[in-house]
Amino acid sequence: MLHCIAVDDEPLALELLEDNISKLPYLQLEAKCSNAMEAMKVLQSKNIDLIFLDIQMPGLTGLQFIQSLPQKPMVILVTAYEKFALEGFNLDVVDYLVKPVSLERFVKACNKAWELHQLKNTTHASPAVAPDYFFVNVDYSLLKISFSDIVWIEGLKDYVKIHLKSSGKPIVTRMSMKTLEEELPPQKFIRIHKSYFVSVEHITALRKSSVFVGTMELPVGENYKDVVAALTGKAG
Repeated sequence: MLHCIAVDDEPLALELLEDNISKLPYLQLEAKCSNAMEAMKVLQSKNIDLIFLDIQMPGLTGLQFIQSLPQKPMVILVTAYEKFALEGFNLDVVDYLVKPVSLERFVKACNKAWELHQLKNTTHASPAVAPDYFFVNVDYSLLKISFSDIVWIEGLKDYVKIHLKSSGKPIVTRMSMKTLEEELPPQKFIRIHKSYFVSVEHITALRKSSVFVGTMELPVGENYKDVVAALTGKAG
């Protein structure tokens, strides 16, 4: 059982979280809190495994709250803002959900937390290590692709083109950018445009409106400039 709390300053958001949590048999909601200070009091009195946490709240923000915890439970951020995703994952959150959150997406995030919890509590288990690869359909076969081999990815309607450092020929597979985003580890890849993901490791230079991976210059969409700017530690 995962003992959890929900923290959000919007009553309707808290009700929705409570309803979604009630649908999962391995989640036990211990408290609903409207701000970080209320959540701190709960953490001092109860053993909590998982926090569902909003970011924009009065007083301490969700990110400041995470940073203030000496020993933090697992955290799933639930927010209306995409722009804090990189900061969130830098704080080792389990997942980052953008409102409105579908039940399917919510369950996927919770399953990830449950798997991590089980791994941590298995006797003599080694630390949980996320896979460093995924599979895509290519020519009626499942092709294994290592995340470390990916340089950048381009979305083409119902297909994506995956450019690899090990091959001069990109991999083309039928997949939406939304589906792909759920496969890519967010600490290793950022979305810079509605049509592009890039490997953070392979970025060689940044401009105000573009990113270089090697000699390839890719455009940065207006809605993604804050995410790219965050790589330099500067605001957008």
